[in-house]
Amino acid sequence: MIDPALTWQQACEALSSDDYDAAYQILEAAYTEAARPARARLALYLVSLSSLYGDSGSEDMRRGLTEARTFDASLRADPLYLALSAELDARTRGPDAQPPRPEAQHALDALTRYHAACALSLGEQPEAALQVAPPAPELPVHLRWRLRSWQADAEEQLGHSEDAVALYGEAAHLALGVNKAVMWQEQAALLLQLGRTDEAGAALERARPLYRKPLPEEDTLHLASWHYLQAQFEMHQNELDAALASIQEAARLEASQNEASYGVALVWGQILTSRGQPEEALPLFEQALTHAEDEDRPYALHELGVALLDLDRPVDAREKLEAVLGTADYPFLAEVLADVAECDYRLGRLPEAQQEAEQALAQGATIPASLVLGSVALDYYHLDDALEHYQRVVREAAPGSRDWITGHQMAADVMAQQGFPDPAAAYAHAQQALEHTEASDDWHGTLQDHLSKAETLMGAGKGRTLN
Repeated sequence: MIDPALTWQQACEALSSDDYDAAYQILEAAYTEAARPARARLALYLVSLSSLYGDSGSEDMRRGLTEARTFDASLRADPLYLALSAELDARTRGPDAQPPRPEAQHALDALTRYHAACALSLGEQPEAALQVAPPAPELPVHLRWRLRSWQADAEEQLGHSEDAVALYGEAAHLALGVNKAVMWQEQAALLLQLGRTDEAGAALERARPLYRKPLPEEDTLHLASWHYLQAQFEMHQNELDAALASIQEAARLEASQNEASYGVALVWGQILTSRGQPEEALPLFEQALTHAEDEDRPYALHELGVALLDLDRPVDAREKLEAVLGTADYPFLAEVLADVAECDYRLGRLPEAQQEAEQALAQGATIPASLVLGSVALDYYHLDDALEHYQRVVREAAPGSRDWITGHQMAADVMAQQGFPDPAAAYAHAQQALEHTEASDDWHGTLQDHLSKAETLMGAGKGRTLN
């Protein structure tokens, strides 16, 4: 006589070492021999196993649930059946799905509550998912790291980033093989969003050795994701050649699986933009826009708009940027407004550009808004105002960045137009800019002139006799 609970225990032992084939064989062999009521329960355990494959396991989940209720109609009220049904519904309909019934959410059985928590997280009810989740030690080993992953996802949805980072770390320690790598990569992705670049790099370093050689085909897209994240890390470190090689490898791995993702195209375009290659970046941003989901479209449109602006196509750029301004929840609306102001400045609409830049500055887009305001002030020959805006850029921009260099260049140039009222400050601005300006750049000779004149005035000042 087949005991479903004992069979499930045996399957879980196989799953604890990631032996999915053995687990399936154990459950399916028992399923074949079992009487109808036991077979119905085993069908539910097979559905639980199918759920581990994510969306690709949905069809097997649906078939298994049908078999379970066919063999035992009373299972329609069983908490595990209800939890698994709710998870399948959430995988299919997302936030439109019905939450698990109370019998599933408050079941004593840890497996049932695990699947109920999955359903709630997939249905974008993170707070409820966290409340329903069972203690990890009560679950089979193969579900403990998955529980931490679901909990991390729920904390992310709630904006609790620090808790999510810690939970992804726990998940990585509990997982095995490529699953461990994927959890480190999830942590790295979140750390990159938080600007904690060094920690993200450390997480990626832990993940990379976990990929086997030769690489199993089913792990290809996970490795592509690693290269995609590594490219972002290297871009933040200003290692642009390495970043380009990494993102190209991510694209190659995706292409080998007939995939082409929004994220890889977007980051590839960003890297090329950082390398001063906006023309080459343009088709990549267009590709990203083609593959973008609705929530990603504003990001692709924004990048596309900036690339067009870099190519001095303000009319085309403004069209893309205006489309982003209509997205109320886009987190970089202030920066978009500053970019629109730059478009209007280049189109000679100075009053509109000034008004938009002032609004963008008030909303927190300090650097791009200040650059536009500096340009407008210069055109009006308001040199004191222009200097104030460019010095604000220098204070706020990352040292060595393009904006920081521009701020120093323009501040030195404005001071030269003012007649060097503070030659030491003009000298400092020119010197900082010159250190980061190529000899082939038109600015190089101008900055050398400013440096020389400021130095002469400083020397003259030192020689004066006080009365």
